[in-house]
Amino acid sequence: MTRVVHERIELETEGNAQILEITDEVCRLLGRTGMRSGLLTVFVPGATGAVTTLEHEPGVCRDFQELFDFIAPPDRDYHHNRRGVDSNGHSHVRAGLLGPSLTIPFDQGRPLLGRWQQIVFVDFDERPRSRCLVITFMGV
Repeated sequence: MTRVVHERIELETEGNAQILEITDEVCRLLGRTGMRSGLLTVFVPGATGAVTTLEHEPGVCRDFQELFDFIAPPDRDYHHNRRGVDSNGHSHVRAGLLGPSLTIPFDQGRPLLGRWQQIVFVDFDERPRSRCLVITFMGV
């Protein structure tokens, strides 16, 4: 019978496209479920954070951050910023491009990730934040 388990990962972030690897924590939570096979989903509640996979090494992380500086630079004139509430229009655009969730199959109690593939959270906001990621495991 398929089970569903929800877990959370609490993070303190610096913002400004900070990339945090969460693979080990996701694996630890998966182990706690006792599930051997199924799907896991990492979800970011909030509009300025996102998740993806990449090789979490300094060069790739810097390349990734520079790509977003090119695509959605912080100093551009964003309609969101014109409201006068905050100035993080670029953060919303970046998070929207990358997306708030990621689904990964798992088998034998381990995510089926490639050798150089890690799960990462990216905080695109312009200031430090307390974040809570929701991890949902569905399987047997």
